Amino acid sequence: MDYKINEEIREKEVRLISATGQQMGIMSSRAAYDEAQKAGMDLVMISPKATPPVCKIMDYGKFRFEQQKREKEAKKNQHVVEIKEIRMSPGIDVGDFNTKLRNAAKFLAEGNRVKVTVRFRGREMAHTDIGENLLLRFAEESSEVAVMDKKPILDGRHMSMMLSPRPAKDAGRKSAGKKDAQK
Repeated sequence: MDYKINEEIREKEVRLISATGQQMGIMSSRAAYDEAQKAGMDLVMISPKATPPVCKIMDYGKFRFEQQKREKEAKKNQHVVEIKEIRMSPGIDVGDFNTKLRNAAKFLAEGNRVKVTVRFRGREMAHTDIGENLLLRFAEESSEVAVMDKKPILDGRHMSMMLSPRPAKDAGRKSAGKKDAQK
């Protein structure tokens, strides 16, 4: 956000706030600028849409530095959700299936979404039900850590579904339910 500072402020009247945060009242922009000069700081318009616009006496360079620091910190802490893809064929063996399941669990634990795809080749297209059952079994076995967003859909020679990480509060309740069932 660009702020008007010092001579750029040409409004007739402004509401002035001192460097300590106290209201100094409504005055002409020239008088407010003079007050800022007396304090050895800048006059910065912080709320141009207010009536009258609100200006504050502050060190603009320090203000910009702090703002950039906050933006950088926010950017560092944000996590971009990626969509990871896991591909299988209808004739996948148990060991390979379990490996794909572990990989999916790892991706989901990192907070990413997972697209699970079954690719049909040649005559396998006549048996799309095998692929659908495979995807449903995959979703069922990863249900402790994942929620199915999109049911299996056939798109050309690929059948795919989407899984997303289970919210933290649901994960505990789901695993507790399974323990009760085992007793």
